[in-house]
Amino acid sequence: MKTQIEQTPILPNSLAIWGLGQMGVAIKGTEGVIYIDPCLTDVVREQFGEFWVRGYPPPILPEHATHISYYFISHEHLDHLDPKTVGPIAKASPNAKFVTTGWCKDLLSDLDIADDRVIFPPALQSTTLPGTTCRVTPVPSAHYEKEYDEQKGYRWLGFIIEWNGVTFYHGGDTLVYPGYIEMLKGLPTADIAMIALNGRDYFREQVGILGNFMPMEGAHLAKELGWDVVIPGHNDLYPNNAIPFSHIIEAFEKVNPRQKLKILQPGELYYYLK
Repeated sequence: MKTQIEQTPILPNSLAIWGLGQMGVAIKGTEGVIYIDPCLTDVVREQFGEFWVRGYPPPILPEHATHISYYFISHEHLDHLDPKTVGPIAKASPNAKFVTTGWCKDLLSDLDIADDRVIFPPALQSTTLPGTTCRVTPVPSAHYEKEYDEQKGYRWLGFIIEWNGVTFYHGGDTLVYPGYIEMLKGLPTADIAMIALNGRDYFREQVGILGNFMPMEGAHLAKELGWDVVIPGHNDLYPNNAIPFSHIIEAFEKVNPRQKLKILQPGELYYYLK
């Protein structure tokens, strides 16, 4: 995977996207590579027990990720901010900058990430990443509530990434909250939307698992917001916190049957050309 990322050429109006598992993805544009929410170790099982066993090994080891320009973190949960991934990647890609919410500041500091390597872009304001033409707009998420602190900002984030003529939306972990659809309608329409589609239910919530979009909600959102391609996320790394992909396919067939739906396997390259 490392060699493929580094050698894949990028045409005008395109992005190369690799699945990293869960909500993890690597995106290559014209001026570099962005990683979002990679969880490349067994850190969750090590801290919380066998319920959280991984379904497969990581498609790339953190110490092999020497090509990263920017590392996005949507929030501080271990399957999104994996300290055993962050630390080695910070060393393997010493010029990489970290883009995240203020809620992650102390955790990154504890991992010896220097302050000048961390960017806290304000929500709903577009920022061009230094050294690139990539524009990023953080959007508030609700996991389950839309939490906000005056100093730290929004606790849960998604990201709209406009790069090389393509718009990519990474939803982070979220539910639909009041104003969510209207907010997204006021922002650039995603060509590709990666959204957490592992659903939620009472029994998972009873063991502390915060859920995400139901498949039917994702299908309605894609139709309402005009997304070209949907990548279902958050539904593969932990078998005990996943639903059958057939449930997702059935929901889209019922609500939005012509929707392009890409199930991205760990380590798989999806090349999007607009």
